[in-house]
Amino acid sequence: MIWDGLDLKATGIAAGAALFVAMMGGLLTDLGPWYQRLKQPRWKPPDWAFGPIWTLIFAAAAAASVIAWQRAPTSADRVCMVSQFALNGALNIFWSVLYFRLKRPDWALVELVFLWLSIAALIVTMAPYAPASSWLLAPYLVWVTTAGALNWTTIRLNGPFGGPSSGQASKR
Repeated sequence: MIWDGLDLKATGIAAGAALFVAMMGGLLTDLGPWYQRLKQPRWKPPDWAFGPIWTLIFAAAAAASVIAWQRAPTSADRVCMVSQFALNGALNIFWSVLYFRLKRPDWALVELVFLWLSIAALIVTMAPYAPASSWLLAPYLVWVTTAGALNWTTIRLNGPFGGPSSGQASKR
């Protein structure tokens, strides 16, 4: 049976955490006038694609965490992994705050480096005892890398941000 050996408590917690991060990111994302006025590169995915992409990434991350939880050799490994996932979730949410709420893509790009590193750290941490978890997080790393390139290009097309002459997009 599919449920044999599945830690339902860990699965529920992982699903709840992923849902929380996804909902917070969604609530903080404002595609209003400021965002609509930003010049975007032609290669940017359509706005409607971001929801399904993030849904798949969060589902894979939740699955990765459950697998790693079940395969972690010690409780210290579990605490380390959960702490890393918590930091990653906080960084994921904070990027949306910087980019959409504070309208600072430049600061968001700096923060994105730490988000990327948190994903890489999870992959490296879990690889010895849960290689499947590491592979499940690989698309997340690729997507955040792509988001970084998009973020950088948006800054180049619209910056500077934050000063009296900032927010070129906000003046259009």
